[in-house]
Amino acid sequence: MTRPAFDPSLALQIARNYERWFVPSIGAPVAEDLVRSATLRAGERVLDVACGTGVVARLAADKVTPGGTVTGLDPNPAMLSVARAAAPPGTALDWVRAPAEAIPFPDGSFDVALCGMGLQFFGDRVAGLREIRRVLEDGGRLVASLPGPEPLPFELMSRSFAQWIGPEAVSFVHAVFSLHDAGEIRELASGAGFTGIEVEKSELALGPAPPAELLWRYVESTPLAAAVAGADEELRQALERDFVSRCEPLTEDTGGALAGAVTMTTLIARA
Repeated sequence: MTRPAFDPSLALQIARNYERWFVPSIGAPVAEDLVRSATLRAGERVLDVACGTGVVARLAADKVTPGGTVTGLDPNPAMLSVARAAAPPGTALDWVRAPAEAIPFPDGSFDVALCGMGLQFFGDRVAGLREIRRVLEDGGRLVASLPGPEPLPFELMSRSFAQWIGPEAVSFVHAVFSLHDAGEIRELASGAGFTGIEVEKSELALGPAPPAELLWRYVESTPLAAAVAGADEELRQALERDFVSRCEPLTEDTGGALAGAVTMTTLIARA
């Protein structure tokens, strides 16, 4: 696979690749399920926490029109830059740079908070959830989605990273799938003061994609790009060969493509 060159701003290139590759294959299907679970209504005020490049926010804006508003919140300025560029003209969307642990809005500012595959990355999960609860009106709802456990292709990717790149890359892959236990999620939400807590499981299909394509698109649309940035071409080729080899038992009957599913956990709770 031909790998695109990074521009001088690695963070911005990662964000662009995230919107280009990750959103269509994984981000958008997850966002669609999340927004469907939220049962949004016209006129509602929505906060999309850890919004990334804004796929959840864009879908939510369609549901709350007319009269509603959607605010995307993320600490990463590169992600917000791409989110602004991807938003359709005239859509009622605002973008705010801030972490979930310090949301810059008054109490009761929103009817609904959404969080697509972001809660596992909060620096302080309980503090972030408490902030979300604070900015929700009484009875407002939180809907969050979380992936995991780690699907086999990503377990194999972690092993390849461990051999050729190092622990930083391995840690990121593990972190993505680090929060999926229903009991732990309930405890976090309860500890933050939420009530009416529901936790549901579903399956999201992945692929199909050739292993090398999955590897490089995942690397270059996530913080893994920074971990791999210092690797020379020889090392990159070795990483690719290793991962493709590990995936061979999974692709023997699929024409060389990886296919599978990831379990998604959806949290629904009331402030």
